[in-house]
Amino acid sequence: MDTSPSADPGTIDSVPTPTETRARRKVATAAALASAVEWYDYFVFGIAAALVLGDLYFPAGNGSAGVLAAFATFAVGFLARPLGGIIAGQLGDKRGRKPMLVLALTLMGVATTGIGLLPTYETIGIAAPVLLVTLRVVQGIAVGAQWGGAMLMATEYAPEGKRGVYGSLVQLGVPIGVVTANTVFLAAGALTSDSEFAAWGWRVPFLVGLLVLVLAWYIHTRVEETPEFREAEKELAEQEASRSARSPLRTIVREHLGTVFLAGGSFAVNTATFYIIITGVLDYTTRELGMKREAVLMVSLCISLTQLVLIPASAALSDRIGRLRIYALGAAGLAVWAVPMFLLIDTKSLLWMAVGTFVTSCFLSIMYGPQAALFAELFTAEMRYTGASLGYQIAAVFGGGLAPFVMVLLLEATGTSMAVAAYIIGLAVIALVSIKVLAGRASSR
Repeated sequence: MDTSPSADPGTIDSVPTPTETRARRKVATAAALASAVEWYDYFVFGIAAALVLGDLYFPAGNGSAGVLAAFATFAVGFLARPLGGIIAGQLGDKRGRKPMLVLALTLMGVATTGIGLLPTYETIGIAAPVLLVTLRVVQGIAVGAQWGGAMLMATEYAPEGKRGVYGSLVQLGVPIGVVTANTVFLAAGALTSDSEFAAWGWRVPFLVGLLVLVLAWYIHTRVEETPEFREAEKELAEQEASRSARSPLRTIVREHLGTVFLAGGSFAVNTATFYIIITGVLDYTTRELGMKREAVLMVSLCISLTQLVLIPASAALSDRIGRLRIYALGAAGLAVWAVPMFLLIDTKSLLWMAVGTFVTSCFLSIMYGPQAALFAELFTAEMRYTGASLGYQIAAVFGGGLAPFVMVLLLEATGTSMAVAAYIIGLAVIALVSIKVLAGRASSR
């Protein structure tokens, strides 16, 4: 793993031909679009969980209980993500990045559309929450498989010295997905009454997920496999011919498990804080603080737009001065800003809430920009899909998936948002320790 500016991808010429340049741009665009639509489908569930799913699928007569049940279902999707990463990682390291990305997009499109068509508890009883959980698990498997494929399609096609920038194009899928999901929910809310929104308006954002199937078809028919995998594939073929091929997962578990956990530990604070500000804060400000749903969604949308600039900027800087330096700066910022953010949110002022979450978003972007290239550089090509995916998805489970649920529990148990701030600070400390160990390993090579 390299903490200095990005290493030469190896199989890509320093001076590309026009054909190679067009191929890179096509692949980078396809990977970015795949990430955006996949995350859109994933995020609409989080917004719906904060707004309507508790009442419709987990009626309990208690607002907090319904929200906790909906957020628990939200978290189930994260628990399934490592499974998607393992399956796609194994096959992606042996059979190619592209097929796994196409499969992930197809699964996500089918699951998201299914949620949009799913009858409520009032209509089919206990089958409704059971099916909702099942479809959320499929969403989790799909997004767990998707990130590694999209990230590697971009970074393994990157020209020399630009792996961070190319990787950040996939990372942009997150703010694009958030912006699109919030926009569609805002439009659905504006065009329907409260009763209509609860009855059918919330379903519209899920049905938009059908478009992901179109993108899956495009990538399957028009995008080629990455050059780094084609080189690794030759080595794998030779190993299989000599019966010495090893499972990428087995290699990771036996030889690189520590790196996987360090990667996950370094990233958990980022994914946890992200889901706290886009999902947990949405529930907290509307249910506990009495703020308007549309106004809070608009703040989230505007903040995500700023990430479209900050993420590639931090990635480009990491290409110049090193991944871990930028990464550590973002983690330290989250630790320092956690308490001020919630103090500002607790004023119940939309302006101060926007300021608090905007600064947090800046630190998230500083970390998230170089993260794809950083994780790719932790592992060699023949095990990269598996290793990078596991590191990312472990962080997603223990950080992002549980964060909104933990936030509600902490608020209910303590009555103060400072408990949530302490949760973020604790994860930030883990991140900084993990980053320091990774840096030490890199400098000793």
